[in-house]
Amino acid sequence: MANLKSLAKDTVIYGMTGMLGRFLNYLLVPLYTAKISASSGGYGIITNIYAYTALIIIILTFGMETTFFRFSNKEGENPKAVLNTSFISVTAVSAIFVLLVFLLLPWLAPAMDYGDHPSYIWVMAIVVALDAIQSILYAYLRYQHKPIKFAALKFSFIILNIALNLIYFLLLPWLYEKYPTAIGTIYDPSIGVGYAFYLNLVCTGLVTLLFWKEIKSIEFKLDRQLLKRMLEYTWPLLVLGVVGILNQTADKILYPFIDDSANGRAQLGIYGAACKIAMIMAIITNAFRWAYEPFVFGKSRDKDNREAYAAAMKYFIIFTLLAFLMVVAWIDVLKYLIGRDYWEGLKVVPIVMAAEIMMGVYFNLSFWYKLVDKTIWGAWFSLIGCAILVAINFLFVPHFGYMACAWGGFVGYGVTMVLCYFVGRKYYPIDYPLKEIGFYVGLTAVLYTASVLVDWGNSIDNVIYRTLLLMVFVVVLMKKENVMAKVIEFKRRRSKSA
Repeated sequence: MANLKSLAKDTVIYGMTGMLGRFLNYLLVPLYTAKISASSGGYGIITNIYAYTALIIIILTFGMETTFFRFSNKEGENPKAVLNTSFISVTAVSAIFVLLVFLLLPWLAPAMDYGDHPSYIWVMAIVVALDAIQSILYAYLRYQHKPIKFAALKFSFIILNIALNLIYFLLLPWLYEKYPTAIGTIYDPSIGVGYAFYLNLVCTGLVTLLFWKEIKSIEFKLDRQLLKRMLEYTWPLLVLGVVGILNQTADKILYPFIDDSANGRAQLGIYGAACKIAMIMAIITNAFRWAYEPFVFGKSRDKDNREAYAAAMKYFIIFTLLAFLMVVAWIDVLKYLIGRDYWEGLKVVPIVMAAEIMMGVYFNLSFWYKLVDKTIWGAWFSLIGCAILVAINFLFVPHFGYMACAWGGFVGYGVTMVLCYFVGRKYYPIDYPLKEIGFYVGLTAVLYTASVLVDWGNSIDNVIYRTLLLMVFVVVLMKKENVMAKVIEFKRRRSKSA
């Protein structure tokens, strides 16, 4: 129980970091969608470029975050040597990647349809390389149980990035109209969307410098034998990671190639903007992941570990379902996070959120093959899910547009989740409380159906009605889990110990 409390504490800190950080970053969504019209396709460029970077960072880190935790907690391994080897290997791969991008840029930019703006490519190549290096440093902070510093560094990037974007997308354009000569020395309106990438590079570079203490502590000594063992463990994780991120980004990468019409990039921008609202699920699953990964590997030797994993799964699903209903209830408010000409994409939000929940469940289930060192299974599961997603995109995007992208992710993650559960029953069986989980899933389905079948004709009445449905879930949850009694008992024990 103490371990679960520690997990909850870290999840709250990481969760607040992720949730508040994503909320602050959402300021960029209304900013971009207000300043960049849907028809221009500018936000489609941002969506497309960031989809590529999400894929590339997985390749550059090649599963070393998880491998770092596994080997740092493994008997007979030196955690310091593990850190050194992880950092050096990721840094070397990232440096080689940046060099290759610069060498191949004359061919790469036109192939990606950015021949007129090759700087988008090389700028984001440097950004993603620095992000890969930072990922090991952030993992080291998590290993040391330093969530406060973790949060401080994350917020440093977020606040600086938002401030610079507000200056370059809002303040300077306004000043440029009044004082073009003076402001023109620091602002060029023709750059437009490019500022989103250039500012990211500035912020990422500055935050990297804030890791000077961690970098200084690293001994640049590569343990070749250790690296060999780590690579044997991590290569399936690389396949798993690449295919896993393709499940999230393949639609945004493939869309301009499948729909190469003049309207294709505009439609991608609408889809990308709507997905931002659905990303509340990604916030929760990422927060849980940051805390859960060191928790699982650190607890792998305990006798009650499977009970703890089962309980963690149950509460994870409960809170993601609660978040799902919250977004559905307040969608008429949340839609103002994006520009009006992007609202037509809101219909994908529930589908994308449901897919994110299944992705989170799959992530929790996936620890069985990491703990028994059979990570190859993760690669197979993700390959199957990705194949389904890509097939649905190619078959149905020409007919149904970005709605096919949303359903492709839903089906892909659903199949992956189910496969992982049933195969895991053989290698690392855990008695998950399926009846209790099924009850909450069924209740959520009923309440969601009730929310979409009834339309009161205006946003205020709809929000009130759907909030009442949300409260039904909360009341049932509190009664079924006996929340108040547990809170009272906790306060009693706390006062008694004091």
